[in-house]
Amino acid sequence: MPDLSAYDGIIFDMDGTLVDSMGVHIDAWEIVCQEFNYPFDRQYMHGLGGVPTKRTVEMLNELHGNTHQPELVAERKRQIFVAMNHIPELIAETMAVFNRYRPIMPIGIGTGAERPNAEHLLTHHGLLERLDALVTASDVTHGKPHPETFLMVAQKMGVEPSKCIVFEDTTIGAQAAQSAGMDCILVNDGKIQI
Repeated sequence: MPDLSAYDGIIFDMDGTLVDSMGVHIDAWEIVCQEFNYPFDRQYMHGLGGVPTKRTVEMLNELHGNTHQPELVAERKRQIFVAMNHIPELIAETMAVFNRYRPIMPIGIGTGAERPNAEHLLTHHGLLERLDALVTASDVTHGKPHPETFLMVAQKMGVEPSKCIVFEDTTIGAQAAQSAGMDCILVNDGKIQI
């Protein structure tokens, strides 16, 4: 377990970092890509983890020369994900960090998920009431890799950005943390990379 005593606050990404949900999101995206005639690339879609859904659609449109309405495609992705009715498990290594440091420093989550989805999942696992801050795609103008999500979490926790450590599972999320002036620890397939 990493020693985080040099920091005053911890920020976790949610999907793929604290909750093992990336696989289900990618499966939902595969169906969406088939329905809207986007070529599907599992590795590329995983790399977009943390990017708000509408922005992901905009990126797919740009990449493949499509003009699908981002709101329409995002809503369809949400419907497919909800219909899967999958409650993912917590990731043991990052939850060990959460539980170790929760009594002694503030903890927040900065996620690219929409607020209703994040609150449902975090409530199911008994985490929502244990957070000092939750910032979702519903709360920001600019999603990751823009730093707004993490800066807003730090502000809500009352911690200077430079005194926060972020746990993230994607390069885009790590870029957002770096742009926010925060150190970042990567989580790869549920394992903390130190």
